Amino acid sequence: MAGITPGSPTPQSITVHEQSRQLEVTFSDGKTFRIPFELMRVYSPSAEVQGHGPGQEVLQTGKRDVTLVGLDPVGNYAVKPTFSDGHDSGIFSWSFLYELGQNEAALWAEYEFRLKAEGVDRDTPMPQKKGHTHGPSCGGH
Repeated sequence: MAGITPGSPTPQSITVHEQSRQLEVTFSDGKTFRIPFELMRVYSPSAEVQGHGPGQEVLQTGKRDVTLVGLDPVGNYAVKPTFSDGHDSGIFSWSFLYELGQNEAALWAEYEFRLKAEGVDRDTPMPQKKGHTHGPSCGGH
């Protein structure tokens, strides 16, 4: 989901709405999405969230009140947000942001399903990491 799709719409404007905790992105096809920071955080394309392969995804909890403290450009193809919980390793390509906006309802439903299956909710604190050793391609998360 995080890849770059040639010919996909590109952002024409990006606005950070701090009070509502949403990233508003207007794309070249005329669509505008207001993507909640929490959704961005729990679906971050980083290894910390997605793992290093299928089935290694880490369910993110306790992110309801997360905010953006930084949003840096990455070339001409993406942005790198820094979240208030310190997470800053996800690179959000234009096509990934578009998919988050377009599929928001389905992604929320999937997230709620995963939370229920694990017996937790959106506000459950994340468990503390124990002895994680970083592999050579991990980047330290």
